[in-house]
Amino acid sequence: MSSRTKTAFRAALVQMRAGRDVERNVADAVALINEAAERGANYIQTPECTTLMELEPERLMAVTKPEDGNAALAAFIDAARARKVWLHIGSMAVKVGERKLANRAYVIAPDGTVAARYDKIHMFDVDLGGGESYSESVNYQAGPSAILTEIPWGRLGLTICYDLRFPALHRALAKAGAKFIAAPAAFTRTTGEAHWHTLLKARAIETGTFILAAGQGGRHENGRETFGHSLIISPWGEVLAEAGVDPGVVIADIDSAYVDQVRSRIPSLTHDRDFNIVVANLKAPSPVHGS
Repeated sequence: MSSRTKTAFRAALVQMRAGRDVERNVADAVALINEAAERGANYIQTPECTTLMELEPERLMAVTKPEDGNAALAAFIDAARARKVWLHIGSMAVKVGERKLANRAYVIAPDGTVAARYDKIHMFDVDLGGGESYSESVNYQAGPSAILTEIPWGRLGLTICYDLRFPALHRALAKAGAKFIAAPAAFTRTTGEAHWHTLLKARAIETGTFILAAGQGGRHENGRETFGHSLIISPWGEVLAEAGVDPGVVIADIDSAYVDQVRSRIPSLTHDRDFNIVVANLKAPSPVHGS
């Protein structure tokens, strides 16, 4: 599909199983990016943690680099420029302080310009039980701002993984003009099996946007297990493309004009109303006795 088409384009999601070696992860990502470009993709998205899956804090800090002079980012810029595609790196760890990182997404234009950066807002601090717990805020600094960027076919809203559980963010992005919302992720297998499809469909339907969600999948070198199932979902909640668990590329042809059609049917983004919250008296009423 021609990238010159006004509203239509071909979107590709790169699903990965990143390990603990940054150079190997970058090489794997670039190979899949090239495959997606050869299949005609105009917009290519990689998952959260594209360059590294690492749980050990000291090693995480030791191997993560600042943005300036970052070899991984330079390789992705080269790939976007070589393939003349919009390349969205779902996220990579970037050092922003002596002991703090950003979980940062990059949208790179076909000329190699970084069109947008987004630092993940919501930190994944959870205890799933069974010994599976995560404390993202220990190592990462939360981003301060919601970010949108213009791509040729409409406005793209940026989110990362745990942001998916916060519908107010997605609604704000849609009301600010997003026709597509990106949700690159490294969802755990536990939460993915329970909630991944439901949450992504809900966000698409609530906002009337295309949801583009590249994922990590399988058992990683660090022992973590992620859900995979990268998904492209229409504004009506239809699954247009879905991966399994293994690394690879999934593709769908998208027309942003469909967003306007769906929103004209159910214009809920224009129906917000102010309201008060009232906690009613929950005390059981006294019985009324007849005279």
